[in-house]
Amino acid sequence: MEQVFSHFKQLAFEQSYPAIQERRRVLKQLKKMLLKHEQSIIEAIDKDFSYREPFETQIAEIFPSIKAIQHAYNNITSWIQPEKRKVSIWFKPASASVMFQPLGVVGIIVPWNYPLYLAIGPIVAAIAAGNRVMVKMSEFTPSFSQLFAELCDKYIAKGWISVVNGDAEVAANFAALPFDHILFTGSTDIGKKVMAAASKNLTPVTLELGGKSPTIIDEGYPLEKAVEKLLFGKLLNSGQTCLAPDYLFVHQSHQEEFVNTCKSVANRLYPDWKRSNYTAMINNKQWERHQALLDDAKEKGADFVPLFCNSETTGRKQPPHIVLGATDDMLIMQQEIFGPSLPVFFFDSFDEIIKSIKQRPRPLALYLLSNDKNHFHRLMTETHSGGVTVNDTILHVSQENLPFGGIGPSGMGHYHGVEGFKTFSHAKSIFKQSRFASSKLIYPPYGKLSKLLYRLMRGR
Repeated sequence: MEQVFSHFKQLAFEQSYPAIQERRRVLKQLKKMLLKHEQSIIEAIDKDFSYREPFETQIAEIFPSIKAIQHAYNNITSWIQPEKRKVSIWFKPASASVMFQPLGVVGIIVPWNYPLYLAIGPIVAAIAAGNRVMVKMSEFTPSFSQLFAELCDKYIAKGWISVVNGDAEVAANFAALPFDHILFTGSTDIGKKVMAAASKNLTPVTLELGGKSPTIIDEGYPLEKAVEKLLFGKLLNSGQTCLAPDYLFVHQSHQEEFVNTCKSVANRLYPDWKRSNYTAMINNKQWERHQALLDDAKEKGADFVPLFCNSETTGRKQPPHIVLGATDDMLIMQQEIFGPSLPVFFFDSFDEIIKSIKQRPRPLALYLLSNDKNHFHRLMTETHSGGVTVNDTILHVSQENLPFGGIGPSGMGHYHGVEGFKTFSHAKSIFKQSRFASSKLIYPPYGKLSKLLYRLMRGR
């Protein structure tokens, strides 16, 4: 790993500004790799999860990965152009611009829940910016991680992407390398360790973490439509999504029909959940962690409503539950759930929601299902979250023209699209003096003309 890093540093030293054609060639090969091996990717991820619904891999991993590659391929020519900036009247006719220069060698640490998309997304941004990339894959997806390493080695020209596999010790050593930038996606606790390791090298970091993302179903919004959108976001990948709705506010006017609507919609969306259509928990550790949250809540008085008609567990498939009566002393309201359980609170006043969200750590996402413009305005101006989807869930992550990232405990920094390009670039300020410069008027020795000019520059 250290040898690869040294080799990449040398390549970045020798070729500090790779041509657009080279960057686009790598992007083109990445796309070709995914299209040619779609089925192999689906099968490897399925094996790691024990069951991953194939269409979820296609729509949540392969499709957005290809879309991200194509977006960068189409736009890199405009992104790479220096941005012209205005010059103060006192320094005209000089010119100013910002040039985007590759950082050098970028490290990317990939989680297990979306191992393809959360590798490709940052890789695309880093390559578009002209960097060499080292990628540490998750040890919890061994089949896919090995396949991804083999495919990159086969399809990508040497010296651009190196895939590293190994356990937590390898990951710690990886984070300790003096990269020019590290992007980590994962839990807040591990993110703190990555940031601590990076700080020893003064390596800047982008942290894509998680947190407890709130969802609101407002009074007047059609309930069945709201529940469909809610359960799509919540049960995708069996809730193992950093953007999944984590807890829900429902207007009390919907209280009587809400649970029955959830049951009806859940069984319609997942009619054969035991055999297909519904993804399993990634491993026994995650299954047991999620079960511990449920056991703790039950011991402390919460009520559980199973959503599937047949709610007996099958292997690592965890059927979804609505959790009623959750309180802040329960682990399920203290930790990111990362599974198919959803605490639900019934509200009367929108002020209650604002207060509750503001009292909690700032989340990665917020979802509002509402036609009330005043409620939308209040949430946007009075609360903080990494991103927002209105009248749906999780879909803001799929917009390449929107920056993606968290705030506070849910992360720092952004990527996707041009923001990703800029994250992995150094914005170099360039001031170019004109041959007719007037700056010599402020050179010493300082006489009456200099002092007059200062008074004009200073103004009143």
